[in-house]
Amino acid sequence: MALARRNFLKLAGIASLGSAAFGSENKAIRVASEQEVANPYPDSKIVRTICSICSAGCGIKAEVQDGVWVRQENAIEHPISQGSHCCKGIDQIDLTKSKQRIKYPMKKENGKWVRLTWEQAINEIGDKMLEIRKENGPDSVMFLGSAKFNNQQAYYFRKFAAFWGTNNIDHVARI
Repeated sequence: MALARRNFLKLAGIASLGSAAFGSENKAIRVASEQEVANPYPDSKIVRTICSICSAGCGIKAEVQDGVWVRQENAIEHPISQGSHCCKGIDQIDLTKSKQRIKYPMKKENGKWVRLTWEQAINEIGDKMLEIRKENGPDSVMFLGSAKFNNQQAYYFRKFAAFWGTNNIDHVARI
């Protein structure tokens, strides 16, 4: 819903008049106590785990409430990371909790994002890749793998690039 500036100002004026006329005390909204600020998730438990961004295995203390990851802290006593994280690892919780996270394939058509099925997305990407290789050759494509690949995944990814016809392959830890 689009809200013009003039309408916003009218609504803000009505809200402030209503608050003044009928009282601004709202029992549903209150100031948080010091205890609630210090511990907003009192029934949560701390789960020691590792970051899944790369293969370094940095430590994370994940705070979990009712099976949901709600906060995280660096694991200071972890032997690998010793309490530090890269910029990707420190924000790892946003990969799963962000409201902006895309959970299915999307394509921009006529200036608007349209949802695709996984089959459509894979077919369109594959067709486009074959078209690029036909027009520009196999070295026009770079394969960028994951630092989380295990040995077998890295092997198959490298084989795929070789079958494609290129040596242009790397992984995100070097980027």
